[in-house]
Amino acid sequence: MLHPEKHLVIAIDGPAGSGKSSTAKRVADLLGILHLDTGAMYRAITLKCLKLGIPYQDHASIARLLRGTDISFSGPPGAMRVVMDGNDVTQAIRSDEVTKNVSDYCAVPIVRTVLVDLQRKIGGGRSLVCEGRDIGTVVFPDARLKFFMVASDEERARRRQKDFAALGIGKSVAELISEIRERDRKDSSRENSPLCKADDAIELDTTNMTLDEQVQSILEKAKKFLHK
Repeated sequence: MLHPEKHLVIAIDGPAGSGKSSTAKRVADLLGILHLDTGAMYRAITLKCLKLGIPYQDHASIARLLRGTDISFSGPPGAMRVVMDGNDVTQAIRSDEVTKNVSDYCAVPIVRTVLVDLQRKIGGGRSLVCEGRDIGTVVFPDARLKFFMVASDEERARRRQKDFAALGIGKSVAELISEIRERDRKDSSRENSPLCKADDAIELDTTNMTLDEQVQSILEKAKKFLHK
């Protein structure tokens, strides 16, 4: 567990399929601190917009939607649930449709402004593991520990294939590689908070690493903040 007088923010950034979510959940669980999945928040907004038929180009309607939307998290890190407007959307936000569209809604300035503010409020004055694409550069630029996780396109596609299979969705590795590269392009080239590595972030290539190895690599760096 962490020293009570110290607040430790561990920022984990990286592209889709690099291992951020699984690693962040496990690290937060082992440290007994909050896991803040910012990607889930953007997915939730995307899900709501798609259900209401609001295109990402309609910034005014999205702004109104944001004012009437409540997003929160419940449960322990290893089994955290995403709740939007009182409904559990944990599974729904992982759908293929949301995955294909989330980058477009992420790029809307008002979406990023509102959600970054919410993320900072949730994480204010507490220890947490926060993952996303702009955590170390925008959301928590003063985080004590920053990581930027990467992996080969092929490995990331294989991981996504497993995730989709668990949802009953069948996709080829080649199809997923194409989708991943397009999402990388959108995330890295957007004007507002693009995906990029913070200057002081530790790069972690997870291509040939197991989940346990990824977790231990981060815990090793965090050990100075742990009780002896």
